Order: sequence, then C-alpha cells, then structure tokens
Amino acid sequence: MNEMKNFIKIMKALSDPNRVKMIKLLQRRMMCVCEIKEILGLAQSTVSKHLKILEDTGLVTFTKEGQWVNYQISDGTKNPYVANLLGNLRYWFEDDPEVAALAAKLPEINREKICNRV
Repeated sequence: MNEMKNFIKIMKALSDPNRVKMIKLLQRRMMCVCEIKEILGLAQSTVSKHLKILEDTGLVTFTKEGQWVNYQISDGTKNPYVANLLGNLRYWFEDDPEVAALAAKLPEINREKICNRV
C-alpha cells in the first residue's frame, strides 16, 4: 500500500469517536472485547468491528491467553504514522470529560465478573 493510502486508512480509523475512546482506554490497560463492550455500552459485534478496523491499521494488536483475546496498543514499530499518532494520542483528550469519565470507570471493569465463561 502506498504511503498516502496507508495514512488515509489510519486517519479514517481514527475518525470514529468510539475508536478514539477505545485507543484512550487501551492506553491505560490491555482489555478484552467484553470489557470494552461494558465500559462503552456498545454491542459486542460493534466493538469487534471497531477493533478489527484498528487492528487492520496497526493501531492495536491482540494476544490470546486461554479463552481471552487481549487487545493492546500497538508498539508502532511497523508504521511511522501509527507510532506518531499513538504517541500524540497519549496526551490528547486527557482533559475531555467523556474520556475522563471512562477512565474513572475503568477500575470497576472486571472481566471475571462481566464476561460469560463457557
């Protein structure tokens, strides 16, 4: 993919407020889909769709740990645009009331309590 298309794809991924909120939450800790679903009040399919878009751009990665799929912020080493934007996003919106409210709720989000175990 050429550089311009790559850049536009990343910017489109960050054009959705819920995806920006996911990035802000994942900057604080690794999370699974059910935790993100709970804190944002979105459907599981919506969260999964957003995470797939973020993953396809290289903004987030995931690891599997037993039944859990843990999402985290990418280290940005594969794409300079990702590295730059994630570096800036670490400081952006910290004073935003919605982001602050989500961050305040984060300690209450416990995967053991909210995720259905099979």
